[in-house]
Amino acid sequence: MYQYRHRREASSIGVRPVAEYPMISIVDDDKSVREAANMLIKSLGYATATFASAEELLGSGRLRNTACLITDVHMPGMSGVDLQNHLMANGYRTPVIFMTACSDERIRAHMLGAGALGFLSKPFREESLIACLDRAMGKYNSVRNSAA
Repeated sequence: MYQYRHRREASSIGVRPVAEYPMISIVDDDKSVREAANMLIKSLGYATATFASAEELLGSGRLRNTACLITDVHMPGMSGVDLQNHLMANGYRTPVIFMTACSDERIRAHMLGAGALGFLSKPFREESLIACLDRAMGKYNSVRNSAA
């Protein structure tokens, strides 16, 4: 697991800027869900970035540093499903965890079949998100190590 405090310490002594470290990106149009997920994930020691829309993430320049994407399925504009499809079409293999208030078994099966590492129905237990995040970061680390 990447520890946030280690990144901050390394950047303060000139090793690498914090923006170069992998982070967990959270995309949800519901500010309260975004903030709750952000607080939980930060408490685990990860660096995070939050976005109110898929378009905001794509325009942020943070995508290349995203080690795991946690996104709502249904959002105005580009949906989480559209975001995952866009990432895959553009060569990104970022692990994705979906959240939704409107659980649809067809969409769930499709997204898990397309490589999503989790599909959580809101409200979900913290332990469920943590388990998905552990799998995602394991996948991220194995891909990263095989590329090195």
